[in-house]
Amino acid sequence: MKEENNILITSAGQRVALLRAFQRELKAVFPEGKVYAVDLNPALSPACQIADGYAPICRVTDTAYPQALLAQCLQWGIKLIIPTIDTELLMLAEHQQLFLDNGITPVVSSLAFVQQCRDKRLINQFFESCGIAVPRPISKEHPTFPLFIKPYNGSLSKDIFLVKKPEELTEYHLTNPDLLFMEYISPKEFDEYTVDAYYDRSGTLKCAVPRKRLFVRAGEINKGITEKNELLSFVKKHLPFIEGGRGCLTMQFFFNRKTQQVIGIEINPRFGGGFPLSDAAGANYPRYLIAEYLLGQEIPFQDDWEDQLLMLRYDEAVFVKHYET
Repeated sequence: MKEENNILITSAGQRVALLRAFQRELKAVFPEGKVYAVDLNPALSPACQIADGYAPICRVTDTAYPQALLAQCLQWGIKLIIPTIDTELLMLAEHQQLFLDNGITPVVSSLAFVQQCRDKRLINQFFESCGIAVPRPISKEHPTFPLFIKPYNGSLSKDIFLVKKPEELTEYHLTNPDLLFMEYISPKEFDEYTVDAYYDRSGTLKCAVPRKRLFVRAGEINKGITEKNELLSFVKKHLPFIEGGRGCLTMQFFFNRKTQQVIGIEINPRFGGGFPLSDAAGANYPRYLIAEYLLGQEIPFQDDWEDQLLMLRYDEAVFVKHYET
């Protein structure tokens, strides 16, 4: 029986560009290779509609999810799993051996590192251990203004507040144990950057692409530009190795061009929504993953991606014929 080398994108949703990038690179190496997708509601997922095949799956928080995902992988001959949302990372890290025992590699960082990334208190400690500054914490008992509030375990821009004066503080802000108070980083002084970084299976940095966030819509970059600036050398110096870091890590920084100060904000150990810009610039992480995990190749350090490449996103549609509700 011919061995299959197929890839699965989980919670595919609207990740059309990411799925197409994996189709492009997989078929260049394995012409018969397929990129499949699963989603809670695949009939309404644009990425599922352009995948080589798709199926519905239960919520990742369902106890049946790991076995359901494994069964789907075995049915499709999946060799690589590419997660796209934060809640999947913890599950895949916890059940990684289940998949490895069946010849399937979830591209996910170690459980310890995923847990660090999910807790902003822990990722702040990680940044500081690497010599990277973080936003100054502010006391709830003696706050100074303006201040920024966000949950230590949140995502999707939920429960985020900018408080400019004392009367804007509420009982909810002061009594919610999940909320962190910190200094407000002014966009007049600092630019916000995402760095798409690739770490090989040993946790060694192989590529990093800083991209400036010019405009954000619904929490995701809508306009951005790649920049080979001081942030690139900063990441290479401070984060050349991450214990347990694997695949694409999406890092957030504030960068003051005048003072050269860098402030670490967070790390999401998965592909970010703005990765298509880095891919278009030549940071071909889908190819790296296929080379490393399907072909057994070593990945050399690469920084020959295109500088000053501007991405301007626009709305596009996928049309599905004969759809029935």
